[in-house]
Amino acid sequence: MNEHDSPVIKNGLRTPDEYRKMFTFEVADEGMNLYDILANCERILETTVRSGHPRFINQLTQGVDMISFVGEIITSSINANMFTYEVAPVFNLMEESILAHMREYCGWSNTKSPLNNGDGVLAPGGAVSNLYAVLAARHYAYPNIKKSGIREDLRLAMIISKHCHYSLKRAAGLLGIGTDYVYEVDPDESGRTSAEKVEEKILYCQQLDYSVFFVGVTAGTTVLGAFDPIEEIAVVCQKYKIWLHVDGAWGGSALLSPKTKHLLQGIDKADSFTWNPHKLMAVHLQCSAILLKHSNVLMRANQMLAPYLFQPDKHYGTSLDTGDKTIQCGRHIDILKLWLVWKARGNQGYAEHIDNLLENAHFFYETICKRQPYFQTVMKPPFINVCFWYVPPSLQNIDPTTIEYKERLDKIAPRIKERMMTNGTMMVGYQRLDDYPNFFRAI
Repeated sequence: MNEHDSPVIKNGLRTPDEYRKMFTFEVADEGMNLYDILANCERILETTVRSGHPRFINQLTQGVDMISFVGEIITSSINANMFTYEVAPVFNLMEESILAHMREYCGWSNTKSPLNNGDGVLAPGGAVSNLYAVLAARHYAYPNIKKSGIREDLRLAMIISKHCHYSLKRAAGLLGIGTDYVYEVDPDESGRTSAEKVEEKILYCQQLDYSVFFVGVTAGTTVLGAFDPIEEIAVVCQKYKIWLHVDGAWGGSALLSPKTKHLLQGIDKADSFTWNPHKLMAVHLQCSAILLKHSNVLMRANQMLAPYLFQPDKHYGTSLDTGDKTIQCGRHIDILKLWLVWKARGNQGYAEHIDNLLENAHFFYETICKRQPYFQTVMKPPFINVCFWYVPPSLQNIDPTTIEYKERLDKIAPRIKERMMTNGTMMVGYQRLDDYPNFFRAI
């Protein structure tokens, strides 16, 4: 059977009760024999969503790279921990090298002072990378909070785009800033946040006697794929001495191609940057990088000097003992799969990969445009997110500006998605955004 003819989910998505009948999820006092273990493994594979399938366009990923897959197998077989150089020497050196290479794409390399070439670490995902960014920004502005906590008279605030990833707002909750003190800026019709509106929000916060320490913008928003104007917003942040973070979990890989790197113009002026290789670079989950322009901020923010792990008198230089600058202690080896894929493709191979994705998105967009009135696009895609509505014949003669039209159109995408999932034929994401009724988003 051709892979395109096979289902994304064999026999479709079942209800929780149906899965509970297929499996005995509870563990027992008596162990299970190997035959039954293998039978369970086979059943798991049959009921699992095939995220590498050509018709799985539900999430911000780009299929399966076999070299990355091999890297993940090797990583699991080694079962090492990244917290110290002595436990994972080669992997710590790999991570140091690849993160430095990624910072070069940001324009942060410092040839005059190699010891001040920024910092970074691989994290479990973009949400954790964004948490690192907020933590680093807070420590950079108010280092005493680490020991003394947030004083009652210190009113911290963050500014983000309304279309930013939710993890930035959650980070405010986790770090004691409070989600009520995260101020959102409305984007324009194309999904971009203007520097003027960011400055307006900063001045508004200052009038309320809040200390804005963090501005978060996005390079490739989750839904529309929009890129905020980093260069212009950086000027505002420099004017008010505020940390600028760019969440490029999705669109950061645009830096890899000469044809798309202009989308992140001004990234060299940012203070931190989230970049997820497990998205556009087709590296296996999980693999996210938090990159910082400033050296040693992560170490100063997180260091606890646990004597049973980070002994100062080790026989090697302890700068590669990364465990003391991370939120985690035990840390999975995520670098091998990324290093192997990048070695295999090279910079040029990744540039061609990004260009090919753009060509595919453009072809799909043009195809959708030719199929009106059954399909309507939300907007011309700024990146590779193609957003559209399916408009059935029953709606084609109704005025699209009416409430009735929008309410009925809003129900179409969920119903189609339900049928896709029940039959297991395809997975495409959908969502509402601002005043738009539910629409599909093809990645």
